[in-house]
Amino acid sequence: MEITIDKHAANEASVKIKLGEADYQQTVDAKIKDYAKKANIKGFRPGKAPFTMVKNLYGTSVLVEEINSILSKSLNDFLKEQDFEVLGDPLPSEEDGKNIDWKKQKDFEFEYKIGFVENLELNLEQDLDAKVYEITLSDKEVNEAIENIKKQYGKMTNPEVSEENDFLYGDLKADDGSYEETLSLPLSSLDGRSVKKFLGVKKEDSISFDPSKAIKGDIAEALNISKEAAENLKGDFTFTVQNINRTEEATLDQELFDKVFGPDQVSSEEEFLEKVKTILTENYQKEIKVFNEEQIKDALISNHKLDLPETFLKEWLIKANDGKVTEEDVAKEFPAYTKQLTWSLISNKISKDNDIKAEHEDVIEKTKEMIREQLASSGMGAQLEDNMDMFLQNYLQGNEGKNYMQMMTSVQNEKVLDFVKEKVKLKEEKIGVEKFKELLEN
Repeated sequence: MEITIDKHAANEASVKIKLGEADYQQTVDAKIKDYAKKANIKGFRPGKAPFTMVKNLYGTSVLVEEINSILSKSLNDFLKEQDFEVLGDPLPSEEDGKNIDWKKQKDFEFEYKIGFVENLELNLEQDLDAKVYEITLSDKEVNEAIENIKKQYGKMTNPEVSEENDFLYGDLKADDGSYEETLSLPLSSLDGRSVKKFLGVKKEDSISFDPSKAIKGDIAEALNISKEAAENLKGDFTFTVQNINRTEEATLDQELFDKVFGPDQVSSEEEFLEKVKTILTENYQKEIKVFNEEQIKDALISNHKLDLPETFLKEWLIKANDGKVTEEDVAKEFPAYTKQLTWSLISNKISKDNDIKAEHEDVIEKTKEMIREQLASSGMGAQLEDNMDMFLQNYLQGNEGKNYMQMMTSVQNEKVLDFVKEKVKLKEEKIGVEKFKELLEN
């Protein structure tokens, strides 16, 4: 066997593998003999058919299978010995398969295209052009959260006369008879001038208006109707009130504390406020952690420009997806793909150079944490912990084992980022929630 490589570009190469009869024939003959021992061929007792006959019947398929096995192992072993990082999978030459005469040829030559990067040098002894932020909550965010809780756990009433922020349930009809539907109209969705018509009304009162002009924002969303129906709500309509619905805010008392956090968790308004603030802070800290880590990734990617084999990668992406994506699809998603690929290369290099590993125990703990977060609002409580092993096993074994590998990659990335945070100099800044929202929008 002979394997050669031709680097015809800074990041692409061709690998040629030449096979002679001595490389495969002994194994092929041994497999055919094994077939002969088991073959059930008409006219012969099982296992008694002549070797030549069995070879004529099965020889080509055994030869193809053996050569493919040799090629796969030889190519993988060869690439592992190289000092560059192979990207994607080798692409076999389509012409090779077309020109082979499997029955007559003794010597074979195969060619593969590969893409790679080499000489990836990392510099972590530098200032990164990235900021890490810490969020400080104001009374505004806490008060808004409290108000939302009071509304969420409030009681529904049906007053005689409507007021601001009520919901009016009734019949909406077009004056020309082209549309009629019974629905709930939130007064908070109406503009300042139009809402005055709906204040102080009673059951069976009728109000004339133009929904397309009176309702702010998305009409379909406000009225919970289809977009097609919403497009017809233009012109003169009449709304006849059937009922008035109002949510009375819950009182900050022990009943509310128990509903929100469970029995005996909070016993005073001060403790309730502190608990809400703590949860808000934890939630924002999780968001800001993800945001900060993306900032660090972007800065590392920006500081380590890699010469990626774009032509090869685009071809590989199309073939790897079995024709399910087009060249246009790949072109559109390629910037995001190369960004993620670059980060993976950087992360793997940092891991290798600094012996950073994701251990099985780390994967287990991170998965447990994820399950707790996902089911936190389900009210399962102690039942969740009692059944944690079952939840854990079902998730990690799901998706044909890909869930486990994805979780391991996530743990590895976290460890790499923690290492980077300790090594590089980062600018720090405290910001409020509004500033954080602005950063997310940019």
